[in-house]
Amino acid sequence: MLRKIGPSASARSRGPRKAQARKPETLRKPAAQKAPARRRKQSAENPALAMSRPPPPGEGKRGEHGYLAYLLRQAQGAIRLAMERALAELGVTPPQFVVLTMLRAYPGLSGADLARVAMLTPQTVGVIVRNLERDGAIQKTPHPVHGRVLQWTVTRRGAALLDKCRRHAQMIERRLTAGLSAEAQTTIRRWLARIAADL
Repeated sequence: MLRKIGPSASARSRGPRKAQARKPETLRKPAAQKAPARRRKQSAENPALAMSRPPPPGEGKRGEHGYLAYLLRQAQGAIRLAMERALAELGVTPPQFVVLTMLRAYPGLSGADLARVAMLTPQTVGVIVRNLERDGAIQKTPHPVHGRVLQWTVTRRGAALLDKCRRHAQMIERRLTAGLSAEAQTTIRRWLARIAADL
């Protein structure tokens, strides 16, 4: 068996071949590695980009330098979240708590009136009322004056549940009024009530 151990005679007769020059290869970085480096460079060159994240509640525009309407909305969101967490162990939602509170405070409210004082849509109130009735927290009873008219009233079970909810709500109230004098609390209550009445 013959083995090819070198170039053929014809190849030797032509002389040595010129080596072709190769272009130097450049290493390319993946795009995924370029982007973070580019962002870091831009952040270093422009401090405004590094400061684009909003401040935490209580600072900057989310603090005493913010708009009143936004601060009220921010406070309402924080209170609602705290109330949701507090009432979760009782299996009650804040809207259900509000409806129970209003029905005990103002028995005989119509669906429209209940939706207005609870600041909920009539459709939402309708769902809440059906669920509360199903759970035995409210029931329909004859009106004390117009006997043929039925009105929603809070049952004993509903009253017991409402008392438990109020204890959780009072803990949040104490957190809200911590550090405030009685005079300051009165001023804040009057200011909030005036906003709802005048706007």
